[in-house]
Amino acid sequence: MIQQDKDNYKNELNDSITYLENLGYENIKADIDGFETPKSYLKKGSNIAVTPDIVAEKEGRKYLFDLSLKTVKPRLLKSKWLFLNTLSQLKSYRFRLITKRGHYKFSNDITDAINLDTVKIIKL
Repeated sequence: MIQQDKDNYKNELNDSITYLENLGYENIKADIDGFETPKSYLKKGSNIAVTPDIVAEKEGRKYLFDLSLKTVKPRLLKSKWLFLNTLSQLKSYRFRLITKRGHYKFSNDITDAINLDTVKIIKL
């Protein structure tokens, strides 16, 4: 999810964190009050910071999660997902998308448009 949508989707982010805790993920960092903020990456030559929505660990592996919810700026979302996918491949992390009912087709369309066929989409 992009920075402009963070206020609109706080409940979805909290639901996602609860879901991941129930699955056994540990050391959860989230870009929300009450949790430690994940590491941000600054885009070179601009003021855009890319921060994964949720970072967690399970069985010694680090996972990057991003909420896939409809937005008015899908281009920013595409570039964020491409960056997080590349980062996860370089550092041997796992990258997952979390989506809710009503947003699944949007998620599939964007992942198909940018050729992210290997990314798993978790339905809540």
